[in-house]
Amino acid sequence: MSNRRSRSRPHSRSSRINDDQINELVSQLYQLLPELHNCRPSDKRSAGKVLEETCNYIRRLQREVDDLSERLTEMLATTDANQAALIRSLLMQ
Repeated sequence: MSNRRSRSRPHSRSSRINDDQINELVSQLYQLLPELHNCRPSDKRSAGKVLEETCNYIRRLQREVDDLSERLTEMLATTDANQAALIRSLLMQ
């Protein structure tokens, strides 16, 4: 007879996260997301919805970064060498 527990990976107590910690992290995410931050506390969403909104927000931010990077590359290509070098040095700080 096989026991499921014997097949599972052992976890140390310090690596486990409890429900209270998950709820606290979800609450922190809830407060960070612009779409959810302005909601009334009574409008709180489920943890799954907050995680979904977090993923969507991160994807939007990544698209914005990509777009800004492309625009900056185009701008630097049309700028004279001295100005481009100055802009690059400012960005690296």
